[in-house]
Formats: sequence, C-alpha cells, structure tokens
Amino acid sequence: MDKLIIMGILNVTPDSFSDGGRYQSGDDAFKRAEEMISEGVNIIDVGGYSTRPGHTEITEEEELSRVIPVIEKLSTLDIEISIDTFRSNVAEQAIRAGATMINDQWRGTYDERILDVAAKFDVPIFLMHNNTHGKYQDVVTDMIGELKESVSLAERHGVKHENIWLDPGIGFAKNRNEEMEIIKRLDELVNVGYPVLLAVSRKRMIKDMIDDETTAEERDEATAAVTLYGMEKGIRAVRVHNIALNRKLADSYMKLKGDVDG
Repeated sequence: MDKLIIMGILNVTPDSFSDGGRYQSGDDAFKRAEEMISEGVNIIDVGGYSTRPGHTEITEEEELSRVIPVIEKLSTLDIEISIDTFRSNVAEQAIRAGATMINDQWRGTYDERILDVAAKFDVPIFLMHNNTHGKYQDVVTDMIGELKESVSLAERHGVKHENIWLDPGIGFAKNRNEEMEIIKRLDELVNVGYPVLLAVSRKRMIKDMIDDETTAEERDEATAAVTLYGMEKGIRAVRVHNIALNRKLADSYMKLKGDVDG
C-alpha cells in the first residue's frame, strides 16, 4: 500500500459543526493551510456550504463569495486543493481560481454538469455516496450499486477512470448501524477498483462510538483509530480535521507493516 493520502478539512463557513467561523477570513484560512502543510497534509479541502444536521441553505453566490477568495490565496502554496461542493458552477469557478480537485457531496446526481466540469478540466473527482431515500435492503451492496451508477455516469461525461475516487458517505442518508456495517465491510468497496476516501472525522458515528458528551476535538483519537482500521481494509485516503495525529499514526502503521511483512 502507498502512503496514506490525508485530505485536510478547511471549512470557510460560520456554521460547520466542528470549526464553523474559525477560518472565514482569507488570512485565517491561509494560516491554517500552512499549519496543515507543516503537519503533513496532501490535499486541502475547502468548503463553503455546511452540511451539518440543521444547516442553513445558502445561495450559490454566497458559496462563491466564501470559497473563491480563499482558494485564490491558497493557490500560492505548493499543495493540492479540492473544492467541497455539489454545484457545478462553484466547482468550475474554484478550479479557475486554483483548485485542482472536486469533492462532490452528491456523486454527480444533484448537478450532473459537475461531471462535465471534471472532464473539461481533467481533474480528479471524489464521488461521495448520498441519496434522498436512505432505504436499503443491504446497505453495503446498495451503496456500492449506487456508486457504480455514478461511476458509469461520470465516465459517460468524459471523466477519466484514473480521476475517479469513491467515498462511502458516512454521515449521509444512513443510520448508525448502517454506517458501522459499511466500516466493517470497507474492503468490499475497495474491491470495486477505484481508490477510496474515508471521511468520518469527528462525526456522530465517532461520537456514538465513544461518549455522547464529547466535544468535537475529543473525537480525534477515535477518528484516528478508524483511519487505521480503514487502512487495514485498503482505503487510500482520509478526510480529517486533525492532520498531525492521523499523519503520525498512519506513517507509523505503514512502517510497522513494512517491517513485519518484510
């Protein structure tokens, strides 16, 4: 297995569940990005639209006003930048401003043109599992089936095979038992043949795993434990808040695995 890719979360929103309001200004976002780079991040994921439970809907114009100045500023750094959005125009403007990847919360189903944007600019796109029904006969089998449909759709729009990533969508359209089932069977998603990004950082699944009274930051160790479990299952990347912790544990895991297997 190659070195784990770490995507660092940079929410430029006032209402994200963990860090809302901290990095709305360009200067604060830039400083946090520099910290992430020093801690070993590979991708900085910029999001201007909160998807936390009870989030406030915002216009496309508001989303653009949040993310574009930050991406323009971050583009001076030597780092990959992903735009966390489901809107095609936001994705396109973000790429023009310096983003190099698209992280689509709706796997190309909300605004299908986002797939055209990924194809046009020849950039990687993360297809995160999500739907409007949340009903499954077998959550893993059904999730994989829906993601395969999105892969086929993306390829019909001209997205290259090597530019497609999959994300099981923990925290979206699933209950806690279904999310745990997905975690246990991550290898089935990995076996589909596309690299998998796992995004569980500080989410309610982690909260329920350890203690319902924890703060967001107090869920970092349990998040890192899921990172290591995911690595055992073959995931290629994680999307997290605490870069340093996940980097140290992932690198130590790889060194240990290399020493033991070698």
